Amino acid sequence: MTKSSAPPMQPASASAAHAPAPAAQVPPQAPLARVQQLDRRQPADSGSTDNEFLVYGYPGPVSDFLLRSRYAASYNRALRNPNWVAEHLTRDNLKGSADRSSSEFKEDAQIPGPFRALLKDYYRSGYDRGHMCPAADAKKDTESMNETFLLTNIAPQVGKGFNRNYWASLENFVRDLTKSFDDVYCISGPLYLPVRDGDKWVVKYEVVGNPPNVAVPTHFFKVILAKRASESSFAIGAFALPNAEIDNATPLDSFNVPIETIEKAAGLQFFDKVQRKAGVVAPLCSKIKCSLEHDAWKRKRDGK
Repeated sequence: MTKSSAPPMQPASASAAHAPAPAAQVPPQAPLARVQQLDRRQPADSGSTDNEFLVYGYPGPVSDFLLRSRYAASYNRALRNPNWVAEHLTRDNLKGSADRSSSEFKEDAQIPGPFRALLKDYYRSGYDRGHMCPAADAKKDTESMNETFLLTNIAPQVGKGFNRNYWASLENFVRDLTKSFDDVYCISGPLYLPVRDGDKWVVKYEVVGNPPNVAVPTHFFKVILAKRASESSFAIGAFALPNAEIDNATPLDSFNVPIETIEKAAGLQFFDKVQRKAGVVAPLCSKIKCSLEHDAWKRKRDGK
């Protein structure tokens, strides 16, 4: 597979955490429905759908909210992938002895059948079942570990050079942030970014399954908010990686982008309760060295 470069996004600068959002190539999607809705079919912030236009029901879109032991997620019924998966990592909650060898990928029965990602969709698809919340982040107990194998936490990822390599190293980088910060919040998810086609920008992605069912993202993101108990400020960072083989020699900062760029491309808002201004937030990569130690996760797994 051809080695890929960074997505068509502007790199993050030292002041990116409070810089104006750059122009994005992709028009924003509709905002996700709020989590607290009792009926997830209701439009966001709507007190009622009691009007002449919706007498016989609200059509959607629906973003299923899923709360697990070690993560929360929003699921996209049209693409059969997560919109996002959110985690809170600390030194303590990463501890545990649960072993992924006893876990199996499973379809999520909470999703209605017509909108569900299926195990057979991945069969001979050429793609790995890539975790958004990694199994290694859920060693607390077997139930927590098993929840990371639900297909609502999974998206199709290139295997060699990405899911089994660069992406896995990035997951380990996020875990290791707990050595420098007391609280680490990480939101991961897929992106569907445009490519140049002559004088136009178009979004192209594969759909796996027979019949076609699960969209294959063009990119994946991780957005990170980290805090030390001894400091009042936050560190914030955002990374967008192509769903393709990436050479391990590629520096992580090649994929460091302003958080606003991912927000506009995905139609999401991250950590909106934190003001993005000097003195409140600082770029993550100004606080710690943003580099990957490839295969470190394998050594930890094998007890080396």
